[in-house]
Amino acid sequence: MVRSKKLFYITSVALIAFFITGFKAEKSKASYNLRYKWFIVESGNELVHSVPTKEEAGFTSKIPFAGKSLVAFKQAVAFKESRGRYNVVNTLGYMGKYQFGKSTLETIGVYNTDNFLDNPSMQEKAFNALLSLNKWYLRKEIEKYSGTVINGTIVTESGILAAAHLAGPGNIRKYLRSNGNSGFKDGYGTPMRSYLKKFGGYDTSDIVANAKAKVRM
Repeated sequence: MVRSKKLFYITSVALIAFFITGFKAEKSKASYNLRYKWFIVESGNELVHSVPTKEEAGFTSKIPFAGKSLVAFKQAVAFKESRGRYNVVNTLGYMGKYQFGKSTLETIGVYNTDNFLDNPSMQEKAFNALLSLNKWYLRKEIEKYSGTVINGTIVTESGILAAAHLAGPGNIRKYLRSNGNSGFKDGYGTPMRSYLKKFGGYDTSDIVANAKAKVRM
């Protein structure tokens, strides 16, 4: 009789634990899908991968972290600019996941802003093109200043490219050549030097410098 009672209690506890664990797993899975539904965006037959940064993920054990790769660099910039959302237009008129201005888009061959906002693939290609163009404009500065320290920040290629995205290549060039005495802030008061620091140290060596970089669909 005692043995039967023990068996009954053990079985009951095991069943309760099983259901609770299963419920938590399903809940966790549902939350993951809901929170990270932007992880892969489908556009026609093409998949545009958006891998979250460590900060975006919130729990690195469940989502792959891209470290200091080029993918991680793009996602870090995107998260800072728009929280990774493709359809955002801010109060100053900057658009998309990477917050492009109209004149910058025209520089890389994009003239239809409505189409741009509705096309994740175009936005990714636009950022790639701008990185290539800015790397060409700033190729001498990248070579000369990488590894130096300005205002307490180690200058790196990725930091220069991120700062150029915020302020334009001309302003980061002035900043570097003046040893940090020439500053810049965007319309919301974000200083260019913060991008130089925040996005430093990523591996952007795969970006090819190109004076004629354009978006080609």
